[in-house]
Amino acid sequence: MKLLAAVLLSIIFPCGAFCQETLQKERDLLIRTDLEFSRLSEEKGSNEAFLTFASDSAVLLRKNSSPVEGRIAISQMLREHPDTSFTLSWKPMFSEVALSGELGYTYGIYEVRSRGGIKTIGEGTYVTIWKKDRQGNWKFVLDAGNEGLGPKK
Repeated sequence: MKLLAAVLLSIIFPCGAFCQETLQKERDLLIRTDLEFSRLSEEKGSNEAFLTFASDSAVLLRKNSSPVEGRIAISQMLREHPDTSFTLSWKPMFSEVALSGELGYTYGIYEVRSRGGIKTIGEGTYVTIWKKDRQGNWKFVLDAGNEGLGPKK
């Protein structure tokens, strides 16, 4: 009877306190990974950062463009769009991780500034979907952004 109760409880409440604690650690790690991604973009350029954090099957969704599919295609696109005149940075506001701990997402606000940080060129919101690679590192599998931010409320 105790075994049956334990099985039923695990079906009804699939994620206990230990699981919630583990998921929170993964959410925190995902935020730190996204912040590291942004830091690398500021320090070495967005092109290097995107190639460093992209999975082999990553997809970029960009304005006025078909999806850019795969790390090789992303690399080719980035070569055609140098990042020498601007700095891209962002701040994740939220993360979530699936119960499996292998898939998650972040979203937040990004800013594009002229090189040297003098003038804001653009800003908006973004979402990044992440998946763990074979080594257990978070790599993005999909990244998209929306230009513009309305007045702060």
